[in-house]
Amino acid sequence: MKKRLFLLSALPLMMTSLVGCGEKADFNIGILQWVEIEALSKATNGFMDSFKEAIGSKTVKFDVKQAYGDASTAATALSSFVSTSRDLIMANATPSVILASNATQTIPIVGTSVTTYSGAFNDGVVPNNVTGTSDLASLEDQAEMVFEWVSDATTIGILYCVNESNSKYQADQIKVELNKLKTGLSFEEIIFTNTEDLASQLTAKVNSLDVLYIPTDNTCADNADVIHNICKPANLPVIAGEEGICRKCGVASLTIDYYRLGRVTGLMAKEILIDGKKPSELEIRYDEGASKVYNPLILQELGLSESDVPAGYEPIK
Repeated sequence: MKKRLFLLSALPLMMTSLVGCGEKADFNIGILQWVEIEALSKATNGFMDSFKEAIGSKTVKFDVKQAYGDASTAATALSSFVSTSRDLIMANATPSVILASNATQTIPIVGTSVTTYSGAFNDGVVPNNVTGTSDLASLEDQAEMVFEWVSDATTIGILYCVNESNSKYQADQIKVELNKLKTGLSFEEIIFTNTEDLASQLTAKVNSLDVLYIPTDNTCADNADVIHNICKPANLPVIAGEEGICRKCGVASLTIDYYRLGRVTGLMAKEILIDGKKPSELEIRYDEGASKVYNPLILQELGLSESDVPAGYEPIK
């Protein structure tokens, strides 16, 4: 965590170096990242790299702000973006997109690391100045993975934070997909508000579960070590919605490449700022290259060997 925090905290300094002292950039882009986790940081880096390459000889200045999962911190950052008339706001993760859309109806907003854009807004209508990329991997395939790893599972836990609307969406849909594959299942939704609540809720249920599913939940990702410390003694397999969570506490994941997703987002920003397209003209885009991975360390902790790994999985590097 300390290493990742250092790398991200250095981003604003690195980005300002793209424009010489006293020089005015062709584009000024504000970036709001909701929390400092591996997946979101990869998306931020992919966005910046892709946009820089796409604009050729033109110059850009990125103003990277961290929300640290706090709405008031995010609001302060967004207020600075709006007051200084940023050309575009890149909002990384669902809360960032929602808060950015509340802050401005005129500055283009390109989101990333969002599961469902229509589901992020209460009325289901995406604002005209918002578009972006989704990190949703096939929930049908993820449901199949649960039984590839725990074929006799009947009691399935689903862990997510109450404040993450994307996680609720995935929790609801994964149950639909799991029920298509097997009858007689029971589900334990473990819904928490903060780290302390997560620990108490999961501890109370961990020994009654056959397998635990975690969607692409930023709060879970931020507390993956806590989850691991609870699931390990219970020998409970965890199927994770993305590689960052899987690396800490999961045995397997169907994961997208968040850096690649960020690069797609950067190209969308280029289409808006260079090609003159409106956000409403750009459909939500996806990373089509999801892959099955497993965690060799967790595999050993569960008392499994490489021969137990289902076909089609690659080890997390």
